[in-house]
Amino acid sequence: MTYDETLGYLFTRLPMYQRVGKVAYKKDLTNTIQLLDFLGNPHRDFKSVHIAGTNGKGTSAHGIAAVLQTAGYKTGLYTSPHLKSFTERIRINGSEVSREFVIDFVERIKPAIEAINPSFFEITVAMAFEYFAAQKVDIAVIETGLGGRLDSTNVITPEACLITNIGLDHTDMLGDTLAKIAFEKAGIIKHGIPVVIGELMPETQPVFEEKARQEEAPMIYAPPKEWKPKTLVPNYLVKNFSGIYATIGELIRKGWKITEADILDGLDHLNALTGLKGRLQVLSERPLTIADVSHNTEGLRVLFSQMDSLCTGTILLVFGTVKDKDLNPIFQTFPSNARLYWTQSSVPRALPVEELAIQGVMNGKEGECFREVNEAIKQAKEKAGPDDLILITGSTFVVAEIEGL
Repeated sequence: MTYDETLGYLFTRLPMYQRVGKVAYKKDLTNTIQLLDFLGNPHRDFKSVHIAGTNGKGTSAHGIAAVLQTAGYKTGLYTSPHLKSFTERIRINGSEVSREFVIDFVERIKPAIEAINPSFFEITVAMAFEYFAAQKVDIAVIETGLGGRLDSTNVITPEACLITNIGLDHTDMLGDTLAKIAFEKAGIIKHGIPVVIGELMPETQPVFEEKARQEEAPMIYAPPKEWKPKTLVPNYLVKNFSGIYATIGELIRKGWKITEADILDGLDHLNALTGLKGRLQVLSERPLTIADVSHNTEGLRVLFSQMDSLCTGTILLVFGTVKDKDLNPIFQTFPSNARLYWTQSSVPRALPVEELAIQGVMNGKEGECFREVNEAIKQAKEKAGPDDLILITGSTFVVAEIEGL
C-alpha cells in the first residue's frame, strides 16, 4: 500500500475517537496487550515518562521531551491527536516517524488487526512503542489519550509519572465529578514509581493519596517554581512549569544527567526542539493572529486571560467546537470585548455552526457564522485593525484546518 492508502485503511477500518467520539473509546487494555504481545512487547525495551491530566499534559510532554533532548538524550515523544499529519504523533528528537515505517508497520501487523479489531488509538500506541524500541531511544515521553487507568498507553512501567491537573472534561466517559476523573487519571500510578501531582485540589487529593498508598508509590506535590521564559509561551505552560520541574527532579534522582541550564534552555526552545504546533502559535503580526488548541473551560480561561494581556484593541475570536461539550461554562470564559466568528471543522464530531450560534445566543453571545474555518479567518482579518488580535481556538480540528499552519 502507499502511505495514503495505509492511512485510509486505518481511518476507515478503525474507529478514531477524535473523529467519531465516544463510540471509539474502549475501556479495556486487552487489545493493546494483544497487539504488543504480537510485536514482542516493545514497550519493555525503553525507559519512559508517563503523563496524564485534563489540561497541560501535551505541553508538559513536549516540555519534558525538550529538556531531555537538550540534556543529550535520544528522546521519543508520543502525543495525540495530530494537527496536520498523522506522523506528528510519533517523534524522536523532534523528527516525525517516517512514512515508510508507518506503511511497513501496518503491513506487518495486518494479521493482528484482522484478528483483534483494535481502535485507531490502540494501533497508534503500538506503532509508537515499536518505533521507539527499534530506534533504541534512551527514553520516551508518553502522553495518555483519555483518562489513564484504562488508556492504551497504560502498559508501560515508567521512570516517573506526572498528573498535570484535573478538570471537568470528557465527563460522559470519565465521570461527572473531579474525584471520579481523578480516579481514572490516577490509574497511571504504578507500584514504587514516583508520581508528581502538578496541582493540589481538595477534591482530588484523597484520590491520589489513596492510589499512591496502595501502590507504595512516592507522591510529590510539585512545589511552586517560578519561571520567566525568554520567548512568548502559553501561560498554561508557565502554569505547568512546577510539575515539569518536579518530574525532571525525579529523573535526576534516578541518575539521569540533567542540569538547571538544560531545563531552562530546553523550555525556551521547546517549539524548535519538538515541533510543537497549535499552542499559542503566532501565525502573523499586525494584526497579531494566534492559533491555540485549548478546548475546555479551564484551558480556555487561561488562554483568554493571556490574550487580554496581549491585546490593546479588540479580540476577534474565531471559535468552533465539538458536539460532546457543555458550552455554558465555556461561554462564560469569553473575553467581554470579543467579536465572535462561529465556525466548524469538517470532522463528524464537529458541532454544526448553526447549533453553536443558537447556544451562543442563549448565553448572550452573538456572532457571525461560517461553515469553513479559513473563511471565518479571512473575514476576521478583513475586519481587524492593526491593534486588534485574532484568536482561532475551541477545537483541535478547527486549528488543524488553518491553511499554512
